[in-house]
Amino acid sequence: MNALEKLFSVKKKNVLNIYFTAGFPALDSTEILLNSLEDGGADIIEIGMPYSDPIADGTVIQESNMAALQNGITIELLFSQLSQYQSNRIAAGKAVAMPLVLMGYMNPVLQYGLEKFVEDAAQVGISGIILPDLPAYEFEKVYQPLFLKFGISFIFLVTPDTPEDRIKYLDNLSGGFLYAVSSSATTGGNTNTDAVTNYVKKLQQLQLKNPVLVGFGIKDAASFNMAAEHANGAIIGSAFITAISNANDIAATAKNFITAIRN
Repeated sequence: MNALEKLFSVKKKNVLNIYFTAGFPALDSTEILLNSLEDGGADIIEIGMPYSDPIADGTVIQESNMAALQNGITIELLFSQLSQYQSNRIAAGKAVAMPLVLMGYMNPVLQYGLEKFVEDAAQVGISGIILPDLPAYEFEKVYQPLFLKFGISFIFLVTPDTPEDRIKYLDNLSGGFLYAVSSSATTGGNTNTDAVTNYVKKLQQLQLKNPVLVGFGIKDAASFNMAAEHANGAIIGSAFITAISNANDIAATAKNFITAIRN
């Protein structure tokens, strides 16, 4: 099992996944945020790989993508930062790091070289990858053996509009967890509590293979607890990006953000 699978083998509820954009708010923010989020009590950290056309993301994350690209972030530099982060952990005698997930889009990954990307991701401690614009059929027929070879989980997204047979198909292809988008919109929107509750209950009734984390519109303790009541946990992205955007001390802000969610 990779770190993501190990987490879910011991923790079934209230799993908190925090998303941040690599290279934002500053080019060298990555290691600071990784350490602060772990110290604060996040369970999974999802790192966004900036792209000029992030189709699944709302305004907040889109703007963080643009700022990060202007700061000079690249996949190569992100991997270098993650390698340094892992080396520093080892030097400090720390235990194995929490699960790290990369989220991005196919165009820059294909430019990097997909096999090299997956291999390099495994070497810097990545447990899971989310690429919303990679078609499931193409993943199944072409790329799945590559992810299995390097022990990285590939995570698919489902929405309230996804038919049940399609949900089961994507669940079967996924590893680590299934990403349940709370609404058929982009990140950062508001959630309809009743609609999300009914949707997650429906997923629960399907007896899926993977744990389910709810994302899009989860922004505070109330929405996290609502999503986690019937799922294994939830993902917070836009609200966290907003919190650190103008922070004087992003390390303290990150820890305080987690504390507010957990309390």
